[in-house]
Amino acid sequence: MLDSYFTIRSDGESEIEIKKSRFICSLKRVYSEDEAKEFIAQKKKEHWKANHNCSAFIIGEKSDIQRSSDDGEPSGTAGVPMLEVLKKQELINVAAVVTRYFGGTKLGAGGLIRAYSHAVSHALNTIGLVEGKLQQEIRLTISYPNLGNVQNFIEHNPYTLQDTVYGEQVDVICLVDEIKSEQFMAEIVELLNGQVTFKEGECSYHEIPIIKKEQLDDI
Repeated sequence: MLDSYFTIRSDGESEIEIKKSRFICSLKRVYSEDEAKEFIAQKKKEHWKANHNCSAFIIGEKSDIQRSSDDGEPSGTAGVPMLEVLKKQELINVAAVVTRYFGGTKLGAGGLIRAYSHAVSHALNTIGLVEGKLQQEIRLTISYPNLGNVQNFIEHNPYTLQDTVYGEQVDVICLVDEIKSEQFMAEIVELLNGQVTFKEGECSYHEIPIIKKEQLDDI
């Protein structure tokens, strides 16, 4: 399993206009090539009057499946530029379809590359991205006097306090990046001088909305 991955926050679409041509980018999470092809076929049916429905998708933990289609646009001016935008952002399990309604002005090869790239970038910026992190649920059982120390420690470190259960003692349920779980427990033992017991829960992905370090290129 991956320690982390990037993908789109949700399915959605956005539209831009360039020299009176409409470019509608639709994005969807997909987990198989068949699912991606079904999504593309759906968009072609929905926009059957459009001049082109170009597409690109990346599937698999290691981006094993990568496909693109120019759908009638000059070779290399649509599908590949779309795919490159997805690859640049290190996204997985995403399909993109850019529907073009021709506005009467030809854009040329360079103009088409910029237009299709821009359409995908704009949609990704509009919809947003998430980072999925493989996290371990860890339950700490501690005494009440130690609760404040634990809460303060978690607040100032890259861990998540998911829940607190009050009984004879306090159970503090935390989410910790799987690769940091042993480090986390060692830090808690040191913090509380060993006055803690641990119980590990399930390990699963938790998705966190992110702001990219740099904006997607508006080409």
